[in-house]
Amino acid sequence: MKTFIIAAVSADGYIARDEKHAALWTGKEDKRRFVELTKRAGVVVMGSTTYTTLPRALKERVNIVYSKSKNYEGAEMTQKDPAELLRDLEARGFKEVAICGGSHIYTMFMKAKLVDTLYLTIEPIVFGKGIRLFNEEMVAHLKLVACGQTESGALLLEYSVDHSGTSK
Repeated sequence: MKTFIIAAVSADGYIARDEKHAALWTGKEDKRRFVELTKRAGVVVMGSTTYTTLPRALKERVNIVYSKSKNYEGAEMTQKDPAELLRDLEARGFKEVAICGGSHIYTMFMKAKLVDTLYLTIEPIVFGKGIRLFNEEMVAHLKLVACGQTESGALLLEYSVDHSGTSK
């Protein structure tokens, strides 16, 4: 099963200023890319904090939320280990999964060595402080597959992930 992380980061490496910061700060090209890639996958996985920044469940996609205590309208809840969740999704017929945040969920899937591709949009904005893409130390080697630039100056990057050199 293909598993990818999709994220927008500020030029100084943050995915948000704080836990309540919705991803409305990204440009239209990033939003278009997000919709295209996540609809192609058909399933999105995110943490409860990220889900609560959305106005509603993402349409035309199965929304899976990591949550220990609360149910969210329009989403399936899980506490499964990432590998188990991916096996279950594959058994349901999915061939691709989009990991959509936040930092804890990105870290959990990356440390489990389950991520094949990293789609990053680097937006031309600086936050100064905030939430990083990953919340733990790790090493993973990336290979640039594609890159582009939007009219607004954002960089659209696609990396393949090589876990063979990953430590920790």
